[in-house]
Amino acid sequence: MTIDVLPDDALVDIFDFYINWDPYTPPNKWRALVHVCRRWRYLVFASPRHLNLRLAYLGRRPMPDALGVWPVMPVILLSTFEVLLRGVPYSESVRRWDNLVAALESEHYHHISEIDISEGFSLRWGRFAAAMQKPFPELTHLRVSLYGSRDLVPVLPDSFLGGSVPHLRTLELRSIPFPSMPKLLLSANGLVKITLLDIPNSGYISPDAMATALTMMTRLESLHLQFRSPRSFPNTTSQHLPPSARFVLPALTKLVFRGIYEYLEDLLARIDAPLLYYLRIIFFKDLDFDVPQLRRLIGHAEGFKAFDHAEVVVFHGSIRLSLVPKTGAVDRQRQLAIEINCAELDLRLSSLAQLCSSPLPLIATLEELKITESKYLSSSHWKCNTDDTRWVELLDSFTAVKNLYLTDEIARHVCGALRELSRERVTEVLPSLQNVFVDGSRSFEQIEEAMRPFVAARQLSGRPVAIDHWRR
Repeated sequence: MTIDVLPDDALVDIFDFYINWDPYTPPNKWRALVHVCRRWRYLVFASPRHLNLRLAYLGRRPMPDALGVWPVMPVILLSTFEVLLRGVPYSESVRRWDNLVAALESEHYHHISEIDISEGFSLRWGRFAAAMQKPFPELTHLRVSLYGSRDLVPVLPDSFLGGSVPHLRTLELRSIPFPSMPKLLLSANGLVKITLLDIPNSGYISPDAMATALTMMTRLESLHLQFRSPRSFPNTTSQHLPPSARFVLPALTKLVFRGIYEYLEDLLARIDAPLLYYLRIIFFKDLDFDVPQLRRLIGHAEGFKAFDHAEVVVFHGSIRLSLVPKTGAVDRQRQLAIEINCAELDLRLSSLAQLCSSPLPLIATLEELKITESKYLSSSHWKCNTDDTRWVELLDSFTAVKNLYLTDEIARHVCGALRELSRERVTEVLPSLQNVFVDGSRSFEQIEEAMRPFVAARQLSGRPVAIDHWRR
């Protein structure tokens, strides 16, 4: 039996699996099929919707020439900054960029369904931005990333995309100032994913305006807001005012934020996301965190209630607390992570301790805690004069932890702090602790010796603690 005897619908299903089973495969994969035989060519072009046929245009030749040899189908404009890193001559890069912008300016623009642009030269940005000052009726996905001299990028005007994108499903912008974004979002209530990265100060969007734009997005599943610097402060006239009625984002499962905590609090005061199961927060340095809205969001999300494993990771310039389900392996699709950017380790520890003692939901019920450092962290990082008692401040909130896992360098500081606890504090800090596991056989004996006073005090109190090796 050969493939030629299969009926047409069976063949089309096989083609569909070949073309679309992996979302990361090139969109022009269908081209291999149409060159096999006349029947296959006919079946492919007779099933454009079923096969989700799209033509990827990279600007290698003028768009009319590229479209002329194929039936009409949605077009994806692709330009990647990586071509410059792969040995493509600068003149060829410029020619491709000119063809791509010419495609946006041509009569064929209404065929464009996706735009995926990564540009490394902000000086070439002006013509592209000008070509986008009209509606794109078939546009469903827009991804634009700008690298290089980002501070020279002009602000996008209200007329970007004609001020209306009713069919847009994915919007991703990096390093692009667009303060009128909320106005555009009001016309895009079908959005599934919004990603705004490296938002410059000139592109600041107030939390009130962003919340208003989100009110009608019942399909939104993923929201990323990441500001470039801590200078993106909310409007002080609106701070501490009673928020308008809170609304629910019924489909939102993923939220990523980078900025100052006041902005996030102002935004969360207006929204709720009961189906949330992935939350990543990166706060800039602050001396006084007050996050009742973040606590409420975490407490209301059913997806976080199964989390019972925590890990604190020290990076160069930041510290991160992650909570995940204890499934034996890290589930990167389901996670709650809060990271604090700060150069001084003491301030990082104090800030995280303050957040955990807010109290942050789930912290007081976790039974397992790992404290590790990034493998890229240099040994010089630990030579600064860090006050080991800061570690005790952090551990104070983990009252249900039974198993504590420490890497070698961190164990030196944590165990040193535990050893110095007063008699009363010995049972107050980590009251449920049963086991301390240390990764690093070179200094295990030294750490075990340093912990003897703490272990002996816990033994006398009737809450014994064992020290053992941890093989990561």
